[in-house]
Amino acid sequence: MPDTPHAAIPPATRTAIRLTALATAALTLFAAQAASGTAPDTAPDAAALRAAVDAAVRPMMAKNDIPGMAVGVTVGGKSFVFNYGVSSKQSGKPVDDRTLFEVGSVSKTFNATLGAKALVEGKLKLSDHPGRHLPALKGHPIDRATLLNLATYTAGGLTLQVPEAVTDEASLMRYLQQWKPDFAPGEKRRYSNPSIGLFGRAAAAAMGRDYADAVESDLLPKLGLRETYLRVPASAMADYATGYDKDDRQAGAPDRAVRVSPGAFDAESYGIKTTAADLVRFMQVNIDPAGLDATTRQAVEATHVGHFQADGMTQGLGWEQYPWPVSLAELQAGNALGRVTTAVQPLAHTPAGPRLFNKTGSTRGFGAYVVFVPTQRIGVVLLGNRSWPITERVNAAYAILGQLQAGKAR
Repeated sequence: MPDTPHAAIPPATRTAIRLTALATAALTLFAAQAASGTAPDTAPDAAALRAAVDAAVRPMMAKNDIPGMAVGVTVGGKSFVFNYGVSSKQSGKPVDDRTLFEVGSVSKTFNATLGAKALVEGKLKLSDHPGRHLPALKGHPIDRATLLNLATYTAGGLTLQVPEAVTDEASLMRYLQQWKPDFAPGEKRRYSNPSIGLFGRAAAAAMGRDYADAVESDLLPKLGLRETYLRVPASAMADYATGYDKDDRQAGAPDRAVRVSPGAFDAESYGIKTTAADLVRFMQVNIDPAGLDATTRQAVEATHVGHFQADGMTQGLGWEQYPWPVSLAELQAGNALGRVTTAVQPLAHTPAGPRLFNKTGSTRGFGAYVVFVPTQRIGVVLLGNRSWPITERVNAAYAILGQLQAGKAR
């Protein structure tokens, strides 16, 4: 077959090809650099870092028709945010540093941090059963699980979502009281919103608080997060991006503007809205919590303890972790575990050595990914106002991490 004349290839396509090639090269470079286990020794040049992020992000946006994205990077204690596209297709408003995105299940890491704070304060134990803090559940099958089981999706097979018949607090309690396990607590991991949702609800009850109030008035200020919300105030609504339904794109239908709807355990499981800059700040205090007050620092550190091994992934409180360095294939395999039920092994201690931490998140109209390596002082946040495949999020973030690790983005 003859070569296609360069002039016959549309400019946008040529750009996508070039950027994809750069991203692929970064992945190859990362594999070699990660093996050395060395951290970047200087902060990157912003322009060079922008080029590296462009190479990973722009082809992904084009392929998945993502209207807008914000990408946050931390390296050596410095933070960078790069904005792309629009926060609303209707208004054409560009994504900027104040744009709020839904982060879906990344919210579970905030839930875990609140629960860990209650643990540090002596208000609960991970060995407690939920009925101790929520008496309506005492004596029911779900009360055989511990709070640790709930936080790590090992309670016995709670489903991904609550049933559609659950529409209010009364029906939620009936569902939990009537639930029957598929297997013994601690035997298998099945990713579940009601599982970690109930953990957050029990933690807030142990603190004598409403969950949303405890997060917004206590946890977020202590973490130094000023543009992160469960309930977006009227003063910030103009910054709240519009999400776009991925199912419309796949069906070839016109884009519908969507935002997350209220539901059972929504705050605990997928309710956070935040900026890229605030999420980078959250990532930075996970990398180095020394600047936090003692209780909050210990709570953050407690979320990094590994409790169950599920194939190559270690499940902690909120965060999923891997030995560092980790291959792209291993990271992809671990992030596919949300779709399967996996046998687990309890851990007496967190595995030794450097670790990579990550969490994905999606709502109907948004996608997110957070990944960081504390010993390397590097991390990446991806936020978009359309949900797109997790495999592509992992690929892009891994490429950017590779550039940071290699010191090429300088």
